[in-house]
Amino acid sequence: MTIHKEGRILLLVSLLFLIILNGILFNFFAAPWTWIVLVISVVFYLLILQFFRNPYRLLTKADLQVIAPADGKVVVIEEVIETEYFNTPRRQVSIFMSPINVHINRTPIEGMVQYFKYHAGKYLVAWHPKASTENERTTLVIKSNSGTEILLRQIAGALAKRIRWYIAEGQLVSQGQEFGFIKFGSRVDLFLPLDAKILVNLGDKTKGGVTVIAELTK
Repeated sequence: MTIHKEGRILLLVSLLFLIILNGILFNFFAAPWTWIVLVISVVFYLLILQFFRNPYRLLTKADLQVIAPADGKVVVIEEVIETEYFNTPRRQVSIFMSPINVHINRTPIEGMVQYFKYHAGKYLVAWHPKASTENERTTLVIKSNSGTEILLRQIAGALAKRIRWYIAEGQLVSQGQEFGFIKFGSRVDLFLPLDAKILVNLGDKTKGGVTVIAELTK
């Protein structure tokens, strides 16, 4: 396991701040509560450290399979009208990422980035029905080698107010490739063709780059 690049500066700054803070407290205040502050500081730092962890993964690779773009829990499986790009019915699968999940986002299929757009927006809780269309978010469409298009949306939540991405339109991507990061918990939506066979159920836990979400017909 390594530490993701998005957290390295924050972790260094946090460590220096906590060392200085506790050094001042122990040097100028001889009180039992300074030990409480030290314990809280250690717990706080460990929580941030685990948030930015980047565990080794043996990625799933299969042409007709859609792989989970994120770690988390499946909270939505339903047919909707996708209004930003397709304007047609699609099968939506949403994964909620809690603060304890790995927050790296991965491409679900191999192909070319056909469309990418960042949207500024609100910070409703990630499970809010309007979060997918009103929150800060990115929209990414990947066209597979066989011509099937998959739309993927990173959505910020009430705590997650920093979405990062590392892709652009026209870029070729491999399945399971890291394409972004959402800081401090949120949600990722997949919009699949109606004939895709969904292989997960509500409440299932997913691993980004590993769990098979659906199978495509082509």
